[in-house]
Amino acid sequence: MSRLSEAFQSGKKILNIYCTAGYPKLDSTLTVMKALQDSGADIIELGMPYSDPLADGETIQKSSAVALANGMTMHVLFEQLAGMREEINIPVVLMGYMNPVMQYGFEQFCADAAKVGVDGLILPDLPQHEFEKTYKAIIEKYNLNFIFLVTPETSEERIKKLDELSSGFLYAVSSSSTTGGEKDFNAVELYLQRLQGYGLKNPVLVGFGIKDKKTFNGACKYAQGAIIGSAYIKIIQHAQSPEAITRSFVQSILN
Repeated sequence: MSRLSEAFQSGKKILNIYCTAGYPKLDSTLTVMKALQDSGADIIELGMPYSDPLADGETIQKSSAVALANGMTMHVLFEQLAGMREEINIPVVLMGYMNPVMQYGFEQFCADAAKVGVDGLILPDLPQHEFEKTYKAIIEKYNLNFIFLVTPETSEERIKKLDELSSGFLYAVSSSSTTGGEKDFNAVELYLQRLQGYGLKNPVLVGFGIKDKKTFNGACKYAQGAIIGSAYIKIIQHAQSPEAITRSFVQSILN
């Protein structure tokens, strides 16, 4: 059983927190990941910085720009993650975009991700047909989960197809916008209720606009958990001690 499957077997509401590799400092990656794990996060979504992200709002875009300026590259990232599993026991999912992955070499990327103990991938700009035709077999060869995103505008037929292709979980984007914006949670609840009625095979995690205990609990009424990104990036950008501020942030959501 994969680490992601085990996480969802616990029956608890899953808190997945996004952090940007190489942010706020180049050597912050494992320090921040360890702080998230020790503070009670269930999954870490580790962002691979890219200069032109499609889905990320201003906060995460800025964190990527800082990380790139710090010297973060795909090669540096895998060097930093080489000993990850000596310290990190919870699932780690890499989130990023196809351009840097293709520059690195897709199969080499999957091989290196698997080697350091990464559990899954989120690549929002990898089209479904390209995934099925070319990349699915490579991802499965290295026993990596792959997570597709769905939105309130995604048709029932397509949601069911993306759920069938996904493994680990299905990422339910709360609205058709970028990360970090304000959301109307009445509309989000109706959308999540609709997903509940589809009999999906994967657990659902809700992302975009989840920022505190209220929005986390609201998302968890109709899903197995939620993903927090921009709100966490904001609080660590000037933190002297990622450990202390991470503990305070995570506990404010879970307690």
